[in-house]
Amino acid sequence: MNDTNLKELLEQLHQVLEKTDSVDPETLNQVRELDQEVNRLLESGSQGDEFDNVVDQARAVETRFAVDHPVAERFLREIIETLSKVGI
Repeated sequence: MNDTNLKELLEQLHQVLEKTDSVDPETLNQVRELDQEVNRLLESGSQGDEFDNVVDQARAVETRFAVDHPVAERFLREIIETLSKVGI
């Protein structure tokens, strides 16, 4: 798994969100939880169902961003693609 790429994407997502005033607290919390889950998976080396759960979690956040935050959505899409490639 490309740990560095995922961490960079998550960092870029956080940077975009810091510059955005209109993100609600619930969505920010979902992003923080996603970040924690991705980092936990990277550290543990887990695969399979755990990756599927994290991908589902990322898709839920992506859906919230689709209309109001297209730049953040792009980073989430890249995170989902990267997780999907390695979470066989």
